[in-house]
Parts: sequence; C-alpha cells; structure tokens
Amino acid sequence: MKKLAIITTHPIQYNAPFFKMLAERNRIEIKVFYTWSQTETQQKFDPGFGKNINWDIPLLDGYNYAFSKNISPNPSSANFRGIDNPNLITEINEWKPTALVLYGWSFKTNLKVLFHFKNKIPILFRGDSTLLDIQSGLKSILRKVFLKFIYRYVDFALYAGEANRKYFLEHDIKEDQLYFMPHAIDNKRFNYCDDYFEKSIVLKNKIGIEKDALVFLFVGKLESKKQPLLLLNAFKKLNRNNHLIFVGSGILENELKLNANGFENIHLLGFQNQSEMPTIYAVCDVFVLPSSGPGETWGLAINEAMAAGKAILASDACGAVYNLVNQNGFVFKRNDSNDLFLKLNNFSQNNIKEYGTKSLNIISNYSFEKQCTVLEKLVNEN
Repeated sequence: MKKLAIITTHPIQYNAPFFKMLAERNRIEIKVFYTWSQTETQQKFDPGFGKNINWDIPLLDGYNYAFSKNISPNPSSANFRGIDNPNLITEINEWKPTALVLYGWSFKTNLKVLFHFKNKIPILFRGDSTLLDIQSGLKSILRKVFLKFIYRYVDFALYAGEANRKYFLEHDIKEDQLYFMPHAIDNKRFNYCDDYFEKSIVLKNKIGIEKDALVFLFVGKLESKKQPLLLLNAFKKLNRNNHLIFVGSGILENELKLNANGFENIHLLGFQNQSEMPTIYAVCDVFVLPSSGPGETWGLAINEAMAAGKAILASDACGAVYNLVNQNGFVFKRNDSNDLFLKLNNFSQNNIKEYGTKSLNIISNYSFEKQCTVLEKLVNEN
C-alpha cells in the first residue's frame, strides 16, 4: 500500500475528521506529522479569538500521527521561525513514505522538507492562497518571483477552489500539476435534524427571538478583517423585526457591544465551541461573512452554514464565493456598507427555503469523501 506523510502544524477541527476518514478507507496508509508540538492536553492561545482554545470534538482519534519536537523559542504558526523541527526529516524518512503532502510553505521546517524531498518522492502541496488581496508595487513583484521559485519544488498542487487555482497558475504551477481537492467540512455533523431543530427553539426562546423572525448570523473572530462592525451598522438600518446574532470573540467584542446597545434584536453570544455550532446554525436563516481581508482565503464557516441548509451573504473578498455562492444567496462588494445593506434587505421569508435547498445541493460536492478520492488517486498513480 502507498504511504502518505502529511505535514501540518497542529490538530484542527476541519482537518482531523478528514484524516480519520482517509485512514478508515484504507486505500492509502497515512501518518500525520504535527510540527507545533501541540498535544491532546494542551490549549493554544488564539490571538484572533483573544483566548485559549480547546476544541470539544476529538482531534486525534482514528488515524496515525506523531508530534515532532519544535525547538523554536517562540512556537507559533503565525511566523516563519515559529515552526522549527530539526528531527522531522529523519522522522519522515524512518517511516518511509512513498509521497508527502505539505500544508503551507511559510515555515522554516516546511521549506527544509520541500528542499530535501524534491526528486526523492512526489511532493503534494496544499494551500489556499488567492490573488484577491494582491496589490501593486515592488514588494508584490519580489514576492511573486520568490513564490515562483518555491513552487518549482512542488510536484502537484491541491487547489481548494477557483480563486486558489488562479493563484497557482499565476505562480507557474502548470495545469497538469493541478488537482481540485475542494475545501470541505464534516457536512453530516451540520446537516439539519430534529435534535438541532428542538435545541434551536430553546435557544431562540432564551435570547428572545420570535418564531417567525428572519435571523442573520455571523460566526468568526471579531477582528477587523472579518468586518463585524460593517455588518452591525448595515443591519441597524433594517426593520427591527429581523435579528442578528454574533458568535465569536476577539479584539472588537467590546466595541460591538457598545454599538449594539439599545438594539434588542442584536445578540452577542461570545465564543461557542464546536459541539454547539450545529444548533447555532439551526437558529439562523441567513449566514453572513462580510470580510474585507486581507487573508480571507476561503471562509469555511460558509461551508458549515450551507451544510445546515442556510442562505449565504458574503463579500467578494472571500475565496469561497467563487465556488459556493450561486443562486443560494448574494455576494456584495467588500467594505461597501450600502451594498451590504441592499443585499441584507433582499432576503425575506418567501425566498429563504429556496436558497437553503440550493445551498445543500451545492455543498454536497464539497465533502471529505471527495477530498479522499482525489488524494488517494493521486498518491496511488504517482
């Protein structure tokens, strides 16, 4: 059986169920090498949420993994020197993979792995960068030259969506090196069911949302790139019969609370862990992601909301909209409060069910099963 080494920083809620499924299908053998030295019992401080995060779903069940010692004095996935694992190449070689997939390049360890294994075994690359935030200037030109050099060491790029595909092509990855492995989440966990419906009724009653009210939802870090204040101010112009829920924490939380003061139809629920999220999505009718970037390369909360059968409203700064928002909602121009207000105002109880049905149809093709099939075929044929 072909053996695939997977190199990534730390266990996250989006990847762990995929790794488990890949192992259970038993069509390739996998081992995940974590480089941030996170263990089952460690929390990680997330600067975006402004707090320690310990996800309440299993992240290490059902697949083979190892933690490689990180010697960085400041371990972090936010900077190049924060991931430094001098023993990783030896550890990978001892396992004897027939291919490897590297999640991202911008760490000291990842570049060492990229340079070492070139022309030894096939190197698959997984990243979701886009051209949506690219600006003109010398810095941008130099970065492009550098990235073209880096991607010469990649044999195959696993692109997440259309915006990501254009990014790879711009940096000289060839068409025959590109394989579509769509961004996905655990769709089944978010699918609407009677249990979530009953819990959503309880939550609506608890926070004071009327049965027939139209409910908008924001989920994410309360930080400037996500633009929660833009959404708040646009929403305040709508009819008071609508409701808006914010789920998340971050640097803008206090400012949001101040600006929401006096509006009983605006609800800040704070950070909610993964086990609570299906119920949260069941409460809403429309999911809104108003990001301006930079760095909103996809927006996986859009996948979650669509798996729950919800309408979508997102900005054109979100990479996901170029694949996922198609007759199931609207896209507005980033940072444009008036456009956001107009699109918010386009939703009504008359069209919500139709949008939700279309979301379910679209997201069915963005699944872990699809990811597994693509990766298995690529590894087994090379």
